[in-house]
Amino acid sequence: MCPIVPSHQTLRKATRTVTAGGWKNSLLAAFLVGCVGCSGGAPTENSSVVAGAKAGKRFKVGVSIPAADHGWTAGLSYWAHEAAKLYPDIDWTIQDAKEPGDQISALENMQTQGVDALIIVPTESAPITPVAEKLHAAGILIIDVSAGFTKPASDVFIEGDNKAFGRESAEFIVKKLGGKGKIVVLEGVPCTVNTDRVNAAKEVFKVNPGIQIVAEDSGMWNREKAEKVMQNMLVANPQIDAVWAADDDMALGVESALKAAGRDKNIWILGGGGMKDIVKRVMDKEPLFPADITYPPSIIGVGIQTAAGMLHAGKENAKKFMPHHMVIDLDQVTPENAKSFYFPDSIY
Repeated sequence: MCPIVPSHQTLRKATRTVTAGGWKNSLLAAFLVGCVGCSGGAPTENSSVVAGAKAGKRFKVGVSIPAADHGWTAGLSYWAHEAAKLYPDIDWTIQDAKEPGDQISALENMQTQGVDALIIVPTESAPITPVAEKLHAAGILIIDVSAGFTKPASDVFIEGDNKAFGRESAEFIVKKLGGKGKIVVLEGVPCTVNTDRVNAAKEVFKVNPGIQIVAEDSGMWNREKAEKVMQNMLVANPQIDAVWAADDDMALGVESALKAAGRDKNIWILGGGGMKDIVKRVMDKEPLFPADITYPPSIIGVGIQTAAGMLHAGKENAKKFMPHHMVIDLDQVTPENAKSFYFPDSIY
């Protein structure tokens, strides 16, 4: 058996819906979240179609996500397929893309196929925004998940609270270092997720002048890239006390670099995402990973359920009641509570 929500309970426990005016409606969010079942493994193909039942109106919905080249996006693919199974009366096309250009082509092809809605997790925010604007203007329901567009181009935007992610992770570092120390920062892919996390963390570090950022670079959400970046940082900086990494995949790359340099005994890492391997190590009180921040790949299921619900209700009618912006609460994982966020059978 696998959990309703992998790696933690965030989507079951606390979802907030927020419009531009600040309105909140937890009941509506709870209705949209529902339950995501676990009836099988994810297909291995880059593109698949989940066919629905013949009875009733047929909708066509496309799901466009980044390629499963690291743990979090692999979880994204798994949960997209699982959530699609809840709606057999809809024909789902689920495709992944390695680069923005590939994603743009895939989205345009889905438009040609006559989709009624698109759930999009942008590979990068800026290059995907223009095509999203074009598709939205063409009357396609657009649900933007996790990484936001740079302009209004969606009917609903669903994200985790990335500002809280950055703020809470930075506050943990400041507290653990006693307000004084040298750290390095590893950013992810250029997108709103990365921007919100990094900017919020830097705001905390800025008001704690005893914390010095001695190096900063991008690991592009990639373990191998993060390892190489960290190797360079270690060579250039004889003293580093802690590493702030924008996600858990990069944190594992950092670990490899630290061990190869023999510096894994006096430097520790704080990443995020709620990867089960990291949560287990927090639970076991490994000094290298004292804490983590959750960010569930099952967030894609909220996007899929939102699109299905709006189509079934009639998208124009549904828009009257839907908030444009839904923000999902995140959690800080520590040795004291890690057991509640550890699911060994989770995909991520």
